Parts: sequence; C-alpha cells; structure tokens
Amino acid sequence: MMNLLSLLLPLQDVSAEVIDRIPSGYNHFILPYFIGILFCISWLLVGLLRNLASLPAEDRKRLALSLVTPKTAWKNIRDLFCDCLFHTKIWKRKPLLGYMHSAIAFGWFMLIILGHCEVALFVPKHLSFKEGNLFYPIFYRFFVWANPEHTTLRGSLFFFLMDFFLLYVLSGIGLAMFKRIRSIALGMRHTTKPSLADRVALYALWSIFPLRLLAESFTANLSGGSFLTYSANVLLRWLFGENLYIMPWWWAYSIALGLFFFAMPFSRYMHILTEPLLILYRNAGLKIRTLNRGFGEAEIYACSSCGLCLDACPMNIQKKNLRFSSVYLIRFLRRHNQAKVDRIADKCLQCGKCAQLCPVGVNAPAMRVVQRSLSNNVIPYHYAYMQDVAAAAPASQGKVLYFAGCMTRLTPRIIKGVEKVLQTAGIDYVFADKEGGLCCGRPLMLAGRTDAARKAIEANRQMILSSGCTTLLVSCPICYKVFREEYDLPGIRIVHYTEFIQELIASGKLSMEKDGTRYVYHDPCELGRGCGIYEEPRAVLSQAGTLCHASKERDESLCCGGSLGSLTLNYKDRGKITEGALETLLAENPECIVTACPLCLKTFSEKSAVPVKDFAEVVAGHLPQASA
Repeated sequence: MMNLLSLLLPLQDVSAEVIDRIPSGYNHFILPYFIGILFCISWLLVGLLRNLASLPAEDRKRLALSLVTPKTAWKNIRDLFCDCLFHTKIWKRKPLLGYMHSAIAFGWFMLIILGHCEVALFVPKHLSFKEGNLFYPIFYRFFVWANPEHTTLRGSLFFFLMDFFLLYVLSGIGLAMFKRIRSIALGMRHTTKPSLADRVALYALWSIFPLRLLAESFTANLSGGSFLTYSANVLLRWLFGENLYIMPWWWAYSIALGLFFFAMPFSRYMHILTEPLLILYRNAGLKIRTLNRGFGEAEIYACSSCGLCLDACPMNIQKKNLRFSSVYLIRFLRRHNQAKVDRIADKCLQCGKCAQLCPVGVNAPAMRVVQRSLSNNVIPYHYAYMQDVAAAAPASQGKVLYFAGCMTRLTPRIIKGVEKVLQTAGIDYVFADKEGGLCCGRPLMLAGRTDAARKAIEANRQMILSSGCTTLLVSCPICYKVFREEYDLPGIRIVHYTEFIQELIASGKLSMEKDGTRYVYHDPCELGRGCGIYEEPRAVLSQAGTLCHASKERDESLCCGGSLGSLTLNYKDRGKITEGALETLLAENPECIVTACPLCLKTFSEKSAVPVKDFAEVVAGHLPQASA
C-alpha cells in the first residue's frame, strides 16, 4: 500500500513500477466518500424503517398494494422521473430554473448510471460488494488510469457520454451559483435563508463537480477522456508541464462528496432521498394524519426549501409576511420548534397556491390545518350555530337539490341569479337551505376544530341523503370542495353552478345573448386550485361578452384576501392582498370583474374601481328574456 507521500508524486514519476503498486480496487483517498455515503445510507435506512413502522396498518397495506398495481406502479415510475430527475413542474413555469434543477439531478443520475455501466462492461467483478461497489464506479477513471481504453469504440462512447453529462451538471451548478447572486434572473423574487447545514451541503455540492472535472482532467491522458477532460488535460500540461500533481485533486473530490453526504440528512438536500418516498405515499392514496410520523413526516423532509412558495404566497405582497411562508413552517417543524410552528400555522389564507406550485407537491396548507387541530393555542372562536342539527330538506326525489351555503345566503343577488337561471332552463329543483343558513363545516376544519366539523358534516349528510335528490348543486366553492372531499354521498352527483350552467348551455336548455362588455374572470382558490375548474366558467362568459385575461390566472390566480383560512390576519393586511389581486385582474382594463365565490365577490366589491359581479348574476343578465 502506498503511503500518502507516494500518492502525491508528480505524474511524470508515476512509472510502471509505481502503477503496479496501485491496488486495483482501493486507494486511501476514497475514505472520505466511503465513510460519508455509509453514514448517509445508514441514516436513511433507519429513518425509512421508523417511518414505515409509524404508518397505520391500513396505510401500509394500501402502500403495498399500490406497488404491485400496474397502473399505480407506472405512475410511480413516471412521477419519479418527471419530478425527481427532470423537474418538469419547474420547467413549465420557469424554464431556466427548471434547466438548473434537471441539469444537476438528471446529469448526476446519468453519471452514476454510466459509471456502473462502464464497470459492468470492463471490470464486472468490481460490482460486487466485496470488491467495492460503493466506490469503484464513482472513481473508475482513477482505477483504470494505467489501462486507458479510449481507443476502443466502447471506451470512446463512454468517454464522450461521461464528459457530456459532466458538462451538463456543471452548467446547472453555474446557474445555481448565479442564482445566489441574482435570483430574479431565474424567475425568483425571493430565496430562502440557508441554515448552517444547508450551507455546508451547498458549498460541498458546488465543489463536487468542478473537482471531478479537475481530477479526471489530470489523469485523462492515462485513463482516457473526451472533448472536455482530455482537452483540459492538454491545457494543464501546456500550462504546467508534465509535472502534474494528481492525487490532491482525487482527495479533494472524495472529501467534497463525503462532506455532502454527511451534511445531507441535516440539510434541505435530504429531499433528494425523501421525495421518492413521498411520491410513493401520495400515489398510494395516503393522507396526512399527524405531522411527526408517516405521511406527514415524509412531506416535511421532502421539502427542498427551494423558496418557490415565497413568491407564490399572496401574503408576501408585504415583505414582513415572508417569515410566515410555508417553507419556514416546514423548517420549524423539522427542527421541532413548537413555539414558532404555532405562530406560523395561523398565518395562512389556505389558498393552496404554495401546494399547487410546489415542485415536490408538499401540501403545506393541509399541514397547517393538522397543526391547528393539535395546537393548544388555537384561538377560541365560538361556533354556537354549529351546535344545531340541520333541518330536514324538502323532498326532492330525483330532483336537483340546491345548497346555497352560509356565505351565499349573505349575498342574495347570487341566489337570485341562480334561481333565475334554473327557472329559465326549466330545471326542477328544491332549495335545501332557503329557510336558514347551513354551514358545510369547512370553517371549523380550517380552524382545526375537526370534531365539531365532523358533527356538522354528518348532520348535513343525513339531511341530503334523506332528501332523495340525485344532484346536489352548490354555488359556493368552499362548500363544493368540502362536499367532494369530506362527504360520503353515494348516488348523488355534486356539481358547482359554473359546471351546471355550462352543461345547460351545451345541451341547448339555456341560451345567452352576447354584448360587447369586457369581462375578466377571477378563479376562486377553492374552485380553481382546489377542484380544478377553470374552463367551464370561461366558456360561459365568452358567450356573454369579450373575455379578458388577468396577469395571473388559473392555478396562479391570487387569493382575494378575504379567505376564512387565516385566523389572525388583520383587516389592513387583507386589504393589501386584495389590492394585489385586483392589480392582476385589471391588467387588460376590463369593464367588469366576474367571480364564482360569494366571499371573493364581497371582498373585491369593497376595493374595486370597476363593477364586480357574480357568475350567475352575469348569466342571468344575458338570458334572452332579461332584456324584455
């Protein structure tokens, strides 16, 4: 075994005699990497086993079945590649940022795969654990420097591919460095503040691939290389002569790798290892039950702290609210800082935009609701009206049961518009809550009052089932979402009035007269991001007048600011959010703002310089008989 001094011999002195003394499958310089990767793997295995053990038996069974179900298994494979390696969600919205992430993730993945392919083709014995499969493919260029194979077809192809993907990764690292200086150039107005572990892992990651380039370039004339490493080798020898010191660069490369893997479990880069687990859990249909184990814990550690949620959150129109963003909630959950978690959990509009735009798919709003239900500091709101049992609904055998909801009940013009549309179309319907307001239970759920919400849901459920209706029509997006997700209503179709009216027009039961009014449509959070309804209201409004575009719409639509989701946001701060949303809606100077949510209607009406109307109100105003 060579000692450290002999490892630092210049290249011209590394003769055949020295090469003969280089072990075929081991060298001291691999120790930092080897120890780091063993630590990281051990940490991951212990955490994985603990997390799986914490899952309820029902969830473990569901997970196991999903892994052998062809449809779910294929979705797992597709999501693992698209989300973990290609980062397609970021590509679609911010191409340069998407390129940066995919260059590092997919490029590194390909370097690992190609390294193992090389070993399998040329020295397959080194793929065994005994011969060092944890490090040999990673440092293959070092171990074969005495036997260059770049003159063969197979060798030349691999040399080219390895250099190509190394350059690909380096381009991503370069963009990552530039992002730290000027993030706005990559489409991010704000970035997260890294912790100490984040910094250690970050700087190690930035060092790994430049050091790999240098290490492989110093030995490229002996171990083989292609357009990148061999050209660099020629340049190095031209600059410094033949006395090139090889081993310091391989040591530095190994140390950077080892340092990264040591820091990974304590840093934001843990998401590289936990994101695949979250994808498997999510595709298996698992839900958040608690935050310190199972699915909830997987979501916490799958957060990459990328900071995209900072720009997404409508509350961050005021810089002071950045500290309440989802990324910091998750960071404090990871650190078990309960005091800060409780304070941040309440500061959320529950608009769902951070979850919609999250490249990992972490559902931070759901985490906040769970945290509110567990917190001892939940604000003592009084929901006495929920104590009453829902009244029996009028008989509506086979008919449409219209459920207005408490917010719509406070906005009579919405009810008036809906009823006029239904009567004009000849729909036989029954008004479920005409005599008094019934709450769907969503406000209680958002406040963390799960038990009270369940009582309200069960009372409403029995009322709806006893009515005999086959269609439940709702005009409030909040009610619509909770009916779809929390109510068990077999044999009953739940439909929002935007969908229902669009169907009436498509079937010819309803017609509209078009004028020249310029409308802009605001996507309510619960209806758009929450339920995926974007096209139906636009299809209807385009038959009423000219439809303008908002600067942020569909899944990027901004919350109106009046959301019931925030328990502590004051009126002044809500006003700033409303003004920010209105600015996006007025980008093309519309004559009228249209929304399909009673809460948005009320909130915008207080601040808007142009008229704000409800969706049904606009439709009712364009019916043929409306002008009579």
